[in-house]
Amino acid sequence: MLMLIARENMALTLSAIAAGLFALVGISWGLWIGSLVILFDGAYSLVSVVLSLLSLYAARVIRRPACADYPFGRGAIEPLVIAVKGLVIALVCLLSMVSAVIALVEGGRAVSADMAMVFAAVSVVGCLAVWLYLAWVGKRVGSGLVVAERRQWLMDTMLSAAVLIGFGVGAWLEQTAWSALVVYADPVMMVLISAYFIVVPVKMTAGAVRELMLAAPPEAVANGTGVLALIAAVCPALINPGRGRVDDRPE
Repeated sequence: MLMLIARENMALTLSAIAAGLFALVGISWGLWIGSLVILFDGAYSLVSVVLSLLSLYAARVIRRPACADYPFGRGAIEPLVIAVKGLVIALVCLLSMVSAVIALVEGGRAVSADMAMVFAAVSVVGCLAVWLYLAWVGKRVGSGLVVAERRQWLMDTMLSAAVLIGFGVGAWLEQTAWSALVVYADPVMMVLISAYFIVVPVKMTAGAVRELMLAAPPEAVANGTGVLALIAAVCPALINPGRGRVDDRPE
């Protein structure tokens, strides 16, 4: 049990440190080359730092024993933190979309595609590495906070990959008769990415709010015939291989 707690803390701490590094590099790089989409990547990472620290604090609070003020424990803080994270990420996406639309109306932005691709390539590799690590930890600790962190890093990985592809297309356009359209590549990517990624935090928030309101379990669980289906919905860590299996008990 203590090993699983330590593993969860390590994962959340690593996520916060990595997000801080990506935020510093992303914001600096975005300001340097004047790219909205890279600034968004850095701003998203900066928000992730605060949210990762919030998750780390929540993980410690959840483990406190029940008391007179909290007779049922503090487990509700987990969906509350996830809901806050979803709302904040959705707000970042919305503000970035508005900035991109303004840039389009003003005639686009000239951005160095080569320098943007360098950042995007490094970002894809780094974000993918953190996401894979969190996915590995998540399977073993059964923590909703680690799952939320993993979703954040998946979004960041996909964002960086989209930036890499988008600026790759921009670099190709510079060599063609449509080179005048390159100034629209950065804000158009920002609009498309924001519109797509805002769906993920909205779903995250909706699921957390349902849990806070003690909504009915999913249909698959409600129609389940065994007790394991209900246990899997309420506390997946109890049936996680890392916590021990019924088959492993001695005869």
